[in-house]
Amino acid sequence: MKFVHIADLHLDAPFTVLNANNRLGEKRREEQLKTFEKVIEYIKENKIEFLFISGDLYENEYVKESTIEKINNLFKQIEDTEIFISPGNHDPYLKNSYYRTFNWNNNVHIFNSEIKKYSYENLDIYGYGFEDFYVKNSDVENIKIENKEKINILVVHGDLDVVSEYNPMSSQKLKEIGFDYIALGHVHTTNFKTNERIVYPGSLVGLGFDETGEHGMVVGNINKNNISTEFIKLDSMEFIENELDISEKNTLEEIIEEINNLNIEENKFYKVILLGNRKFNIDLNKINKKIIFENIIKLKDNTQINYNLEEIAKQDNMKGYFVSELLNKLETSDNKEEIKRAIEIGLEVL
Repeated sequence: MKFVHIADLHLDAPFTVLNANNRLGEKRREEQLKTFEKVIEYIKENKIEFLFISGDLYENEYVKESTIEKINNLFKQIEDTEIFISPGNHDPYLKNSYYRTFNWNNNVHIFNSEIKKYSYENLDIYGYGFEDFYVKNSDVENIKIENKEKINILVVHGDLDVVSEYNPMSSQKLKEIGFDYIALGHVHTTNFKTNERIVYPGSLVGLGFDETGEHGMVVGNINKNNISTEFIKLDSMEFIENELDISEKNTLEEIIEEINNLNIEENKFYKVILLGNRKFNIDLNKINKKIIFENIIKLKDNTQINYNLEEIAKQDNMKGYFVSELLNKLETSDNKEEIKRAIEIGLEVL
């Protein structure tokens, strides 16, 4: 039995960070659909029998009906493939959701909060879907496999082995049930290992800088005796974090020049993290305006003040009194970064 397993597409996601930079958010949404089209093309070309979508296919709050229609039209192109969707916490099976109200193609099967089994000649597919944005217990750990002579699949969205409000599950308990493959969704980074039976494929495309690395789908061929799986990269873009030590820089212009000399690739989004001991106040807005690369979309200042504050606080002068007072406030404050910046600015003035 040949299958494709994907999850966490989040179609029509707002991409707030990318939207701050021209049309990058809109372009990324277009790339989401194009990548989904690649999945459908692969299924057609390789005569895949089953497609498992383990939740968060779309963003319930933002998805447009036109996007739902595009999805369903793609499903119509693979009439011979049975499609199973387990709604997640971003696309739950709500009363007014498109999962309930839209007229999906006949090959589309959508799970809800009642655990259901679909039976085929040599295969049983079990599944569960969110009906709310939070699920504390889906009861999937108590599933009893009815026919262990068949191939048994579970399609579900949720967390493994953590305390969570997003359908927490024990990997050990799931293994004990005896499924031949468990198609998971919710975690956006893949845990794929060849021939593993409990798999997060990760998000189909990267959605942010907490999702570095490759993104794509898991394809597999399974029978009762063995399983063969492969991860196929589909997303042409990647989110990259680039660290830059500015300890030896003496001006803002030197930092800008260093950033503009970075080896930046066109098909990647970059976050530049400034590190080291700064000798002057860093204005990220000024730096942003002079960066020549459109795909450097985020700057973060993780630098430290280049002062020995403990030694300065011991001085019997205005600097010493100033630093000592603010260090005392720093210990109990909820706004530590603001106080650190106040110390820096005050010392520059003094």
